[in-house]
Amino acid sequence: MGFGKSEVFEETYVNYLKELKQINLQNRAETLGGKMKETHLCLPFYGQWFTIGPEGIYDLSGKRCGFSVAVVLLKYILMCPDKVVVPGGEWMTFRDFKDAGPLISYFTSNTNKTLEQAFAGKCHLLKDACDSMGVRKGDFSDTYDVSLVVNVLPRIPVTINFNDRDEEFPAAASILYRQTTAEYLDMESLAITGTWLSGKLLNYLSDHS
Repeated sequence: MGFGKSEVFEETYVNYLKELKQINLQNRAETLGGKMKETHLCLPFYGQWFTIGPEGIYDLSGKRCGFSVAVVLLKYILMCPDKVVVPGGEWMTFRDFKDAGPLISYFTSNTNKTLEQAFAGKCHLLKDACDSMGVRKGDFSDTYDVSLVVNVLPRIPVTINFNDRDEEFPAAASILYRQTTAEYLDMESLAITGTWLSGKLLNYLSDHS
């Protein structure tokens, strides 16, 4: 799908930065749940803060943000609605969103299936990995062994549901977004948020297994 090609991200990144020059970041800060630092908008992506301006996106240490996360942050700003859209509506799988079709296979294989394979029999490590990201209890705790919510961006929560394998069934994982997420991100950006989350959890697993 082109997600691994840095040249694609670079071109998109540069084009989005050009668009960014035409908007007033301060006017969008409150709607997006960010804060201003002089002329720059600051936003957290899975709890890590970045400063955003026409010249680029950088973390708090001054390191340039990776392409995929940068594209998500820029799209979040550029798609900013006219007023705050409080996270709500149904919890939806990626495939439930309009226009998700071409990316469903990519998303599923790099999120749900990956988590099922990696954390089967290691439910406690999934809980620990999620805890390291500042999660809170999810809405499906009575149904799943693990049901936790973490914020991708200030207006975009994501739920991680996981049932460990047992004698009858294999492990099952799902990643859900609120219906209102589509007000803030397109499907390519949303796919990135899911695969990035899975990668973060897998990195924790490899460091603690």
